[in-house]
Amino acid sequence: MVTPVLADTPPLIDPFARPITYLRVSVTDRCDFRCTYCMTEHMQFLPKVELLTLEELTRLCNAFVDLGVRKLRVTGGEPLVRRNIMSFFQSMSDRLGHGLDELTLTTNGSQLARFAQDLAACGVRRVNVSLDTLDPDRFAAITRWGRLPQVLAGIDAARAAGLRVKINTVALKGFNEDELDRLVDWCAADGHDLTFIEVMPMGEMGEDARLGQYWPLSDLRARLESSRTLIPLAERTGGPARYVRVAETGQTIGFITPLTHNFCESCNRVRVTCTGELFMCLGQEDNADLRAPLRASEDDAPVREAIRAAIARKPKGHDFDYSRQRVAGQVSRHMSHTGG
Repeated sequence: MVTPVLADTPPLIDPFARPITYLRVSVTDRCDFRCTYCMTEHMQFLPKVELLTLEELTRLCNAFVDLGVRKLRVTGGEPLVRRNIMSFFQSMSDRLGHGLDELTLTTNGSQLARFAQDLAACGVRRVNVSLDTLDPDRFAAITRWGRLPQVLAGIDAARAAGLRVKINTVALKGFNEDELDRLVDWCAADGHDLTFIEVMPMGEMGEDARLGQYWPLSDLRARLESSRTLIPLAERTGGPARYVRVAETGQTIGFITPLTHNFCESCNRVRVTCTGELFMCLGQEDNADLRAPLRASEDDAPVREAIRAAIARKPKGHDFDYSRQRVAGQVSRHMSHTGG
C-alpha cells in the first residue's frame, strides 16, 4: 500500500535556512567487519530489544518522507546483516515516486552477492561500497574479519544487477597512501565513481591512533594532481563531497573533508540511529528521541512534531579539528552507532 504524501505540509527548514531533504537511517549497529577506524575489535553491541523493529523503522522513514525528505540512505553497521532487511526495502520502495526520489544504501559489500538482485527489484539504483584497499592482506588487517574476494564478488554482483557502484575510501596515513594510483585506476577501468574521505574522530579509539591515521585530503589531492589533470566540477548534491573530473579518464572523484574544509554550509541531511535517536549533526552530541513518540501512539503526528522540534535545533556545523596535534570535537559514539 502506497502511503499518500501529506498535502500542504511545510518543508523541513533548519535555523540556517537549509532544507532537510536527505535522511540516513541506520537499521543496525552490528557489522560482520571490525574496521579499525570504525570500532573496537570486541564491540559491545546494543541489546536487540533496544532496536526499532523494521516496521517501526518504516513508519519513521515514512514520517520523514511526509515532511519533505526526498532521499533515503540505509546504513549501519552493515545494513544487509539485519534479519529480514529486504522487507524494509520493499516497504520503502512503495514511496519511490510518491515523495521519495531515491532509495539507496551504504554497505561494506560482504552481502551484496546475496542481495544485489533483490535490491534492484526494490528500486535501488546505486550503492556506496566502503573499500579502503585492494590488497587482500591489508584488507584483512583493516577490517579484522573481512575477506576482499567476497567484497569484490559483491561489487561484481551489483554491477550485474544494474546497480551503479560508488567506492568510498577512507584515506589512512601509512596504510593506503601507496595505493592511491591503483585505486583510482581500478575505479576508472571498472566504471566506478570514487570518493575519498578523511578519517573522522568518532568513538573511543585513542587520540594517538586518530592522529596516526589522519591523512589530509589536501595532500592526497596534490599527489593526484602531479600525474593527472583534475577539473573542478560545480556539481553538488547538498552533501559533503566536492567533485573533480579526471581529464585523462573522464571519471569523477569526490573529496569529503570534514577536517581540512568542512561542508556544513550546505548540509541537507540528518541521521537516525537504529534505536530511534535523531542526530541533527554527525559531529555533535545533541539528539532527539523519536522512539518514545513513535511507540506512544499509532498516530504519526507526535513523531512529525518531534522531528520538527529537533530540526529547529540543528546546529550550524560540527567542531571536528585535528590541528595543534590534538583531536578536538571528538564525539564518544562510534560511527556504527550513528550510521556510516
